Amino acid sequence: MTKHGKIYQDSIKMEDPEQVYSLAEAMDIIKSFPPRKFDQTVDGVFRLGVDPRKAEQMVRGTVALPHGTGRSVRVAVFAEGDAARAAQEAGADVVGGQDLVTRVEGGFLDFDIAISTPELMAQVGKLGRALGPRGLMPNPKTGTVTPDVGKAVSDFKAGKVEYRTDRNGNVHVSIGKLSFSAEKLADNFRSVLDELLRVKPASLKGRYLTSVSVSAAMSPGVRIDPSAVEVGAN
Repeated sequence: MTKHGKIYQDSIKMEDPEQVYSLAEAMDIIKSFPPRKFDQTVDGVFRLGVDPRKAEQMVRGTVALPHGTGRSVRVAVFAEGDAARAAQEAGADVVGGQDLVTRVEGGFLDFDIAISTPELMAQVGKLGRALGPRGLMPNPKTGTVTPDVGKAVSDFKAGKVEYRTDRNGNVHVSIGKLSFSAEKLADNFRSVLDELLRVKPASLKGRYLTSVSVSAAMSPGVRIDPSAVEVGAN
């Protein structure tokens, strides 16, 4: 069993783990926890009633957060020629073709997002063992395989984030930093929620949104009433 420090224990005393809160209440609670020495990342956690083993129920895509994530995102782009120049002009941190593929094969993974032109995917596809387990493999469903790599770089730098269900049907998405106002965190949370509701699998039977919570990196989670947020309440 994991042991937590005094600040974490003090935070637990400030909310009832058995109670569910409105979105606005949950954000206020997260903001009221004792501060840490760094600006914690805040995550929204959505438990979906899907079976991730079924391809048609895999929930995956991207969503633009209106207030960004509060952190700088390192973007690697597999591209050549004009596309490579567009990626560089858009602010990509590293750009390359076969040379970048070779670097990644050698262990280079100093990036958060990988984007590729369709033409280079035959080479990038060979990096599955390196990129796949880290969730970095470019994919058309997330907009990371695209001929317009410049726009993709700009979007991810501006706050677009990827989401996908894990093997237990959970979706974890960073929605900002604890220094954000409660209103900005709620806006970002709502954007993720609206996107998840939009992509609800048509084949799903039963309840889709089974539990929802929000938490900071080193603070306990605060449960949110899924029935309230699902119909658009705060």
